[in-house]
Amino acid sequence: MTLRIARLGARLGARLGDRLGRWLLPPRCLICGESGTNGRDICAICAETLPWNRVACPCCALPLPAPAPACGRCLKKPPPFAATVAAFAYGFPVDRLLPRFKFHGDLAAGRALARGLLDMARHADRPQALIPVPLHPRRLRERGYNQALELARPVGRALGIALRGDALARVRETAAQTELGALARRRNVRRAFEVRAGTLPPHVALVDDVMTTGATLAECAAALRRAGVARVDVWVAARAPARR
Repeated sequence: MTLRIARLGARLGARLGDRLGRWLLPPRCLICGESGTNGRDICAICAETLPWNRVACPCCALPLPAPAPACGRCLKKPPPFAATVAAFAYGFPVDRLLPRFKFHGDLAAGRALARGLLDMARHADRPQALIPVPLHPRRLRERGYNQALELARPVGRALGIALRGDALARVRETAAQTELGALARRRNVRRAFEVRAGTLPPHVALVDDVMTTGATLAECAAALRRAGVARVDVWVAARAPARR
């Protein structure tokens, strides 16, 4: 209980400090250093040049050269999630902002990514709950925060969608996915997640920072489907292009 209170106090303190800092020092663009636009941490010019993922597979959000009903992989083997919203393709400068947010606690980078996800998700089918992809307890203790939860929180608040951070648990510690191939990634996360919530709505969206092969999100979606959820969507800040 004492540890939980300390974490809550630290999180509230960080938010208050962040708001005070934004009042005293207006936001600067994280990319070019000029003044941010409309209170954002990115200026209007840089926002237009971000790698928005507007032409993509509706199912897995893989960037495509032209609109299509689905990519070849999803046509051949549909994943356990129904649709994916990815704000950006994983390229410059998003490939710099995401590590800053994920590993170095850069709240400004997190705000910019969450705002991009929000802008894209406004046009998607509205789920009844957002479920952040969980970290293993040891990884959470090391990092001090779950980047997926920090992305989901402002998006859910802005869209009026319930946040269910208690729905999923990572019950098996896994190796980092970064250096693994597609098959090894799927094996690495197999049965690594369990549904802990008693009752979930029929339509939910998983939230994470980036989708590469989709192995982690597919495993989470499969666990939710086994628990009775009728439709699982995926909302991510960025989608990596197909590996050659």
